[in-house]
Amino acid sequence: MPLPVLMYHSVSTVDGRLRGLAVPPRRLREQLDALAAAGYALVGLTEALRRNGTQTVAVTFDDGYVDFLEGLDVLRAVGATATLYVNPGHVGTRMALGPLLSWDQIRDVAGAGVEIGNHSLVHHPLDVLPEALLDKEIRESTERLADELGGPARSFAYPHGYHSARVRAAVARYGYDNACEVGRRLYRTGAGRFAVPRLQVTPDHDGAATVALTRTGGPPLVPAAKRAAQPAWRAVRWAALRGLHRTLA
Repeated sequence: MPLPVLMYHSVSTVDGRLRGLAVPPRRLREQLDALAAAGYALVGLTEALRRNGTQTVAVTFDDGYVDFLEGLDVLRAVGATATLYVNPGHVGTRMALGPLLSWDQIRDVAGAGVEIGNHSLVHHPLDVLPEALLDKEIRESTERLADELGGPARSFAYPHGYHSARVRAAVARYGYDNACEVGRRLYRTGAGRFAVPRLQVTPDHDGAATVALTRTGGPPLVPAAKRAAQPAWRAVRWAALRGLHRTLA
């Protein structure tokens, strides 16, 4: 049975090239209300995978922006929970879409029933890192989350969605139950749990469009083309990191 996994970032309104990564609170409420009315249970990713085969949608948020607190109000209003992925190395600073939650705020969010997942120590692609640095990213972020939250994180999200066999193996080695990419397609129950694809929800999705996206997974052509291009794109990013000392995302 397919499992729709929704991917959000900021709960706000943003103009320009990052517009699609920000969904304002009113639109988020419309989207989640429509899913709840359609009979879906709305939970975090680890819980959704545990429910295996029920009519469930997993709701995830990346990066841990302060405006997630407005999203938390929406989740409470519709009886939903979610998974929030944070970068321990960026907590309390800023990223592209605004300020990030502090550790105290993250603990409050966890206390409200939201699963806190790991988004790596800092937000850069893991699949082109040397082995020692890859291990450091996952080990230090895992330890920091456990120290700050009083227990291990169970779910991992690859920054920018980039992963490889060695990245997946490293995440599994540190005890995670699951990990997610971008993917832009439905997750098929029973498939590997360390490359769970997600569906990107944008401010252009009204309630009906969000329900349709969760049922169909959206057009298949673009995700297939992106998967086919990944080996060549990884080679370009690897060369840029080593030759130009630039991280391409």
